[in-house]
Amino acid sequence: SGGSILNDMTLNNNVRMPMIGFGTWDIRGEAGKQSILTALDLGYRLIDTAQMYENEYIVGCAVKESGIPREELFLTTKIYRPRTTYQKAKSGIEQSLNELQTDYIDLLLIHEPYKSAPEMYEAFKEALRDGKVRAIGISNFDAEKYKEFVRSCEIIPAVNQVESHVYFPQLELKNLLNSYGTQMQSWASFTEGRTHPARPFHLMPTAPATVYESRILISPEESRSVCPFSYCTIKWQSWSTSSAVAFLSPDGDSIVISFPTTRLFARYFST
Repeated sequence: SGGSILNDMTLNNNVRMPMIGFGTWDIRGEAGKQSILTALDLGYRLIDTAQMYENEYIVGCAVKESGIPREELFLTTKIYRPRTTYQKAKSGIEQSLNELQTDYIDLLLIHEPYKSAPEMYEAFKEALRDGKVRAIGISNFDAEKYKEFVRSCEIIPAVNQVESHVYFPQLELKNLLNSYGTQMQSWASFTEGRTHPARPFHLMPTAPATVYESRILISPEESRSVCPFSYCTIKWQSWSTSSAVAFLSPDGDSIVISFPTTRLFARYFST
């Protein structure tokens, strides 16, 4: 084992947050705890959990068993639907502190854009003032929900955690958040590894690559059929872009080129 493998960033309240974290949404029990311990041993320092995941307790146990000083770790958790009033959110924060077996939470998020989110946020601000939380924010707020929310905010959210990856980068949302001083944080950065049989994209064994067909539009569900492979710069119909990403299909025999901002996928052959 070694030290942290990750760089960090500064949030809008000067709290430092690791740039890469270990998500725990689908892990449970002893095996889940061991996964967290392995992640910590490999150098992860941000562990992301939530009351919805029902695993805050094993996160807390793993942190204690790791022997890593608490101040070197960054714990994120989220409050969700059963706690959508001020009083319930306040008790929910205490519940998370108890489950995580810690005196403070590094980042506390409202899990979804509930109608009563501003009321919940009052409890978050109180916890921030009391030192029970180091930074507060939101999750899964799109541009309109975000703008509506911040209109009622005394404290601008430090983070908005949203789905963001090569198929759905949400760059416009990122620019909006940046203009307010909110850090966009991605979940499903690697599409959660989800794959299913891809449409046939064939690669001829010669170089260099040029566009053969560029009329393929893939749905969000289908877009999970490939895994990240490498970044590239390509030329397409007389213009160049460096925003495309090349992917290796699950069978290992095909290359897919993705234009993330338009969801346009091109089938590539070599000439």
